[in-house]
Amino acid sequence: LIRVAKKLREEENFNGYIHLKSIPGTSDELMQEAGLYADRLSVNIEIPTKAGLKLLAPDKDHKDFIKPMKAVQNSIQIYKSEKKLIKNTPIYAPAGQSTQMIVGATGESDRDIMYSANFFYNKFQMKRVYYSGYIPVANDSRLPAIGTEVPMMRENRLYQTDWLLRFYGFNIQEILNETHQNLDMDIDPKLSWALRNLDQFPIDINKADKRMIARVPGIGMRSVGKIISARRYRKLNWQHLKAIGISMNQSKYFMTCDSRDFETRDLTSSKIKNLIMLNSNSKYHKNFNNQLNLFS
Repeated sequence: LIRVAKKLREEENFNGYIHLKSIPGTSDELMQEAGLYADRLSVNIEIPTKAGLKLLAPDKDHKDFIKPMKAVQNSIQIYKSEKKLIKNTPIYAPAGQSTQMIVGATGESDRDIMYSANFFYNKFQMKRVYYSGYIPVANDSRLPAIGTEVPMMRENRLYQTDWLLRFYGFNIQEILNETHQNLDMDIDPKLSWALRNLDQFPIDINKADKRMIARVPGIGMRSVGKIISARRYRKLNWQHLKAIGISMNQSKYFMTCDSRDFETRDLTSSKIKNLIMLNSNSKYHKNFNNQLNLFS
C-alpha cells in the first residue's frame, strides 16, 4: 500500500487525497513512512471495549490497536516541530488520523461507545471516529442473531452525539452517563439533553453567550454566528430568528427574545417533547402527501 501511495505521489504526480488504513500491530517504521505519502492514516479499533474484543477476538490484543496510533501521533508532532525550524520538511499526514468502531456486535451501550470515542479524540487528537452498525451474517452464540442488524437511526444518533462533542462544546458526561446510558431514538441528543436540563432554560437570545445559544435545540453553529452578529445592531424577535433560519419547532421552547410571547409557559419536559414530535410528524405527513399528489 505504501509503495502504491509513493508511486502515485512521486511518479504520477497525484496531489489528491489519499487515505491509508493500517492493520493492528503494524510497525512504527511502516506507519512513519505511510504518513509521508498519505493525507490521513487510520487504525480501526473494531470493537469499542476491551471486553468485547476479548469475547470475539481473544487472539487480538487491545494494545496492538493503540501502538500504531501512538506512532502516528508522535510522528505528527515531530514533523510539526521540525517544520517550524526547517521549511522544506515534508508535512506528515496533514489530515491527521481516524478510527472506526463496529456498533452492536457485543452489546455495548451508547455510553460505552461514545466514552471510547471520547478517549481517542482526547488521547490521540483523532480527526474523526466513524461508527458502523453490525450486520449479522453468521450464526454464533456470541453474536446477535441474523436479521437483528443495528438500526440506521442508532448510527445517526451516535454521529449526532459525536458532532456535539467536537463542535458544540458538550462534555460526554452531560449526554451519556450512569442514569442515561443509551441515546433516545425518537429525538436527537441535544433535544434530549435540553429536556433533562430545563433548569438551564429559557435563555435570553439577546444576552446569552455563544456556549448557551449553541445548546438550544434547533440552532446550529452557523445560526449561532448569525445570531451573535445580528444582535449587535438590534434586539432580535421571533421574526428575526425565523429569517435567520433556525428550527422554531424546537427552539421556541428554550429561549426568549424581544417579544412578550414565550412558548414554554408551564410546560413539562414530556409535554414539550410531545408537542415537538407532534408538529414534526404533521409536517412530515403533509410533505409526504404533497409529494404523492404529484403522481396521482
